[in-house]
Amino acid sequence: MINVCTESELADLLQAHSAVLLLFGGARCGVCQAIKPQLERLGQDEFPQLATAYIDCQEAATSLCATRSIFALPVVQLWFDGQRFAEFARVFSIGQVRAALERPYRALTED
Repeated sequence: MINVCTESELADLLQAHSAVLLLFGGARCGVCQAIKPQLERLGQDEFPQLATAYIDCQEAATSLCATRSIFALPVVQLWFDGQRFAEFARVFSIGQVRAALERPYRALTED
């Protein structure tokens, strides 16, 4: 999982990859730390062309999170071709993220 700290790093990531999963979390957020490896495995095992990135809203990337209006953790965003496709905040399951990824990811990789 790539660590992103600045708006320019995020812009570069979204431009470089057609499919991106962003986890906005924090070191002191137990749920964030529990789902981080699960989301990473989901990308590696089921969606290998999906870039995964972690944005630490409690430490290095506080201004990026504020700019993006992320005020509660965790938040997962799915991006396809530079456009935000889905967002999950606070209470969600890995299964919901998987289901949201399946159709657009398959369409992207079939081309």
